[in-house]
Amino acid sequence: MAIKNEANACIIGENSVFEGRFYVSGSILIEGKFQGDIKTEDQVTVGPTGKVRTDIIARKVTVAGTLIGNITASEEVNLIQNGKVLGNISTPRLNVENGVITEGKVTITNGRPDSVGKLIQESFGEDAEQLFSAQEKTVRKERAKDKESKAE
Repeated sequence: MAIKNEANACIIGENSVFEGRFYVSGSILIEGKFQGDIKTEDQVTVGPTGKVRTDIIARKVTVAGTLIGNITASEEVNLIQNGKVLGNISTPRLNVENGVITEGKVTITNGRPDSVGKLIQESFGEDAEQLFSAQEKTVRKERAKDKESKAE
């Protein structure tokens, strides 16, 4: 999926560094380094040379560079080839190309405002709560073992 060069309200160029709060009514393209807060009702694009440390709240988010932080998108998230994300993603729709690297929790909401976990548990039935809490305990134990083995 290619990055479209739509009319961007704000651009942080490839050799630029910006730190602070960025609340914009239009779209944002980041090709340089950015650290701070980003919020827009439009689109945020982290280009291939972009290196960003922030939580992003936007309608649509595209990552082709590197992002450390959480993404909350009301419409869609696109992770482009060679994109890297360390953080949680919450969106109704997620597109991931080959070559993407990501670590974090992914919540695909399908546009539902309710808690996704609650919806799944209700769909599963009465035994869901017991099964999910047993599964969470198992995952925690596995993570603790992994940390111990890495520390050795």
